[in-house]
Amino acid sequence: MKKSKYHHGNLKDELLNIAFEFIHKNGVENLTLKILAEETGTSRSAIYRHFSSKDELIETIIEKGFEEFDNAVSPILKDIEKPLADRFYLSGKKYIEFAIENRNLYTLLFGKKYADIRERIVDIKDDDCSGFGTLKLAIEEGQKSGIIKNDDSYKQAIVIWSSLHGLASLIINGFMNVEEIYEEVYNDMFKTLLAGIVTNRVKLISSIPFLNRALEPKL
Repeated sequence: MKKSKYHHGNLKDELLNIAFEFIHKNGVENLTLKILAEETGTSRSAIYRHFSSKDELIETIIEKGFEEFDNAVSPILKDIEKPLADRFYLSGKKYIEFAIENRNLYTLLFGKKYADIRERIVDIKDDDCSGFGTLKLAIEEGQKSGIIKNDDSYKQAIVIWSSLHGLASLIINGFMNVEEIYEEVYNDMFKTLLAGIVTNRVKLISSIPFLNRALEPKL
């Protein structure tokens, strides 16, 4: 066993940090409490004082993982200094980038294996739900201003979220080298999504210079 270099007071935080690093490199399926004990130079009994089981550890990791995801995506959607279309475009792109940069964590957060644990933490119908709730509120903001069609905001958010998740899943699973052209694919997908929810797509895009350039067809 490695000599312990952690004090009792910060052991729980250090366990979580090491668990995140391990999952990032190796995936959650290979994580064990024994490995955490070895990495922290402490005993498994000390770990059990903080986490009674691997599932309890995973639950805490999922909760923290959704916080990180929310911190990456939601501030962009909430930035009222930017036009709404910018916020949709940039937050969607950040969603994809988060998945690419945190493949194993993303799989843990949105995969089936620990769905029962996730459902105890995340309620997609809750406006406070990481990312999704903020997206739904942004859609409702657009509806009030007449930019977005006055349809069911929950269903509109599901359509956008499903599209982002689908592209992210294709990329992190190495499907047809999508990662190499994901920005082009994302731009095309975004145009299609806009067409389905906004009241005047052409006017909306043309009013935003950088977005207009990003989405203009390649000749």
